[in-house]
Amino acid sequence: MKDFEKVMVGILLVLCALAALVMANVPVLQDVYFPLLKTDIGICTGGLSFSMSLLHWINDGLMAVFFFAVGMEIKREILYGELSSPKKAMLPVFAAIGGMLCPALIYMLFNCSGEASSGWGIPMATDIAFAIGILSLLGNRCPLALKVFLTALAIVDDLGAILVLALFYPSGEIEYMYLLYALVILAVLFLFNRAGLRSAAWYIVPGVALWYAVYMSGVHATIAGVLLAMTIPSGQGKGGGQPLLHRLEHRLFPWVNYLIMPVFALANAGVPFTAGSFSLWPPESLSYGIFFGLLLGKPIGIFLFSRLAVALRMAKLPDGVCWKQLAAIGVFGGIGFTMSIFIDNLAFSDLRLVFIGKATILVSSVSAALAGLAAMVITGKHIKQKLIN
Repeated sequence: MKDFEKVMVGILLVLCALAALVMANVPVLQDVYFPLLKTDIGICTGGLSFSMSLLHWINDGLMAVFFFAVGMEIKREILYGELSSPKKAMLPVFAAIGGMLCPALIYMLFNCSGEASSGWGIPMATDIAFAIGILSLLGNRCPLALKVFLTALAIVDDLGAILVLALFYPSGEIEYMYLLYALVILAVLFLFNRAGLRSAAWYIVPGVALWYAVYMSGVHATIAGVLLAMTIPSGQGKGGGQPLLHRLEHRLFPWVNYLIMPVFALANAGVPFTAGSFSLWPPESLSYGIFFGLLLGKPIGIFLFSRLAVALRMAKLPDGVCWKQLAAIGVFGGIGFTMSIFIDNLAFSDLRLVFIGKATILVSSVSAALAGLAAMVITGKHIKQKLIN
């Protein structure tokens, strides 16, 4: 995606989040917005009946497609990109680990007990599209090596968030029979891959069944998207041509960037500030944990673990990049938005805590974006002055 497209995606996400906030707080629109999200939609044919609310179709259905796209991007980067060799991967891997551990620890300092303690995964996530989109506003003033580093870091971060979702945030009690069905379908998909089947239909149709089995198993349904992505062939077929992995990525990402993520923001960023169900002031420990986890924990963790990787001689700084620039780019890791809101929805059963979490994520992500831009401009000027002198 070109820089202009990345900026447009970021702007679209912001506009959808603002629209959601307006609809959630204007009385006339409130009466349409919240009931619409609660509307049940489903299918009923023969003996099969399946329905969910519109909000659940977005969060469990559309976001499974989002995670499918993320899974393909992770697979591509591991096979061909910045994570394809230990030498390339070590710096972003270490940085991402630090960028997940430090925010979680800071969050737990404020929320070591009580219901809010389950939200430790919220500040661990980075919104790759939003972060790269905001960074692209700098144009050529940001070295390409830093953009590549942030992209690789965010991809590893996404992988970490997926593991956290799968292991610590199940959507219900585990149904092992459906889990077995999911494993059988997954095995069949891998057999299709090994057999050299390169038509998308061989994977998408069973992929829907995989999604249903994972959903019914109690594991969060979006994990099915990642599992399906791992089965998509990455090599050329017998007749040559572009690999199915690349073709699906190319076709899917416009839908993900311009439809699925904006719809998710529209459905999930609506925090009713006028409601008496919660108060943003004075801030609660949940707000402190998320805010300082994203705004401080992310850049501190990214920087410290990057220094550790270089000190251990397991990695080196990208060419033309200094430590001040890397510290500045780490601030963009605090843009949680999509992934943080997604985890916030799963972390709490109390709607009041969900709303407080979302409101804090929005404030923290905007703060991280502005702080990141300021840090990059300041370090850029400092480096330019140093070169002149």
